Amino acid sequence: MQPRARRNALEPSGVVLKVAVTAPAEAGKANDAVIALLAKSWRLPRPAFTIIKGAAARAKTVSVAGEPAMLAGRIEGMDEHAWLKHG
Repeated sequence: MQPRARRNALEPSGVVLKVAVTAPAEAGKANDAVIALLAKSWRLPRPAFTIIKGAAARAKTVSVAGEPAMLAGRIEGMDEHAWLKHG
């Protein structure tokens, strides 16, 4: 995760997802922005996402609640423009 980025963005990179958010890494603002970006991108409610590891680090592990096939379909269905730029 990259805080204080120029723009919010998601980019797949192998088995990880690179996330850039404009929010600063202070008082949980960047973590909130990551969850908001994922929720918006995957059209899921914010409570479906939980940072389970790395809350104070750039490398994070995020749990996503939901039916696995539906989640996979939403992720795989994103086109290149949807991955690269968000807000």
